[in-house]
Amino acid sequence: MKKINSAVLSIASNSMLIIFKLTAGITMNSISVLSEGVHSSIDLIASLIAFFSIKKSSLKEDDDHPFGHGKYENVSGFVEAILIMFAAIMIIYEAFNKLVSNSHVKNIDSGIYIMLISSAVNLFISIILLKSSKDTNSIALEADGMHLFTDFFTSLGVFLGLVLLKLTNIKIIDSITAFLVAILIIKTAVDLIKKSLRDLVDSSLDKDDINKIVKIVKKYPNIKEYHKLRTRRCGNTREIDIHIQIVGTDSLKETHDICSSIEDEIRRVFPDSCTVIHAEPYIEKFHKKSLT
Repeated sequence: MKKINSAVLSIASNSMLIIFKLTAGITMNSISVLSEGVHSSIDLIASLIAFFSIKKSSLKEDDDHPFGHGKYENVSGFVEAILIMFAAIMIIYEAFNKLVSNSHVKNIDSGIYIMLISSAVNLFISIILLKSSKDTNSIALEADGMHLFTDFFTSLGVFLGLVLLKLTNIKIIDSITAFLVAILIIKTAVDLIKKSLRDLVDSSLDKDDINKIVKIVKKYPNIKEYHKLRTRRCGNTREIDIHIQIVGTDSLKETHDICSSIEDEIRRVFPDSCTVIHAEPYIEKFHKKSLT
């Protein structure tokens, strides 16, 4: 529910900002303000994608998706990144046309106020989304939060550009500001593409997460060695597969209890994790990753 509420908040804020920015950009004849309106329009589409992907990824496992629907969030992050890249290309195109035509920007004061308000709103909403993404391990919310955090800087950049334009009356500043906005947008898109693809191609968890898993395994004196540690992320779920070699147990129940205890501890560290442990007897001749 927290993820869905955060996504709805993002949709509402983007809708409001689109109206303000596009109205101001058209009345001012400012490509930098219009570029921000286009950026927010793309962000609205991204927010809608995030909303529906979160709803889909929250569904339980079924016959067609035995590991759940978490990958929908990863796909969402990738699609959002492509949309942002498309917005940046549009902004560069329009900024170039404006630079060639050398048209005049009108009513600068209204644009300055709108960009200042937009910066404040984007900063506030992005902080909420990024905190929620951290609490829920949601890549869709993280992507949305990163978009809005980038919007904060781009809106602030347009605000400063308009202030400079007002002070100097140098028309080229409007197009230059739009180019800088586009560059920041492209960087965000590239970062999101890398992150979403990393999970889509089943890359392993980062070193910190893996070290936490190994630390848990090391706590058990009956576990002599481990090997075939495989990890991946599926949406907000961490999937962990590990083989352990055990000594000093006399029954299947003891071995099962050790494995269950490890799974419980991993689940406490990673609440949405799915862990599979394969227990083996310790054989001296095998020298895998020793825990001693």
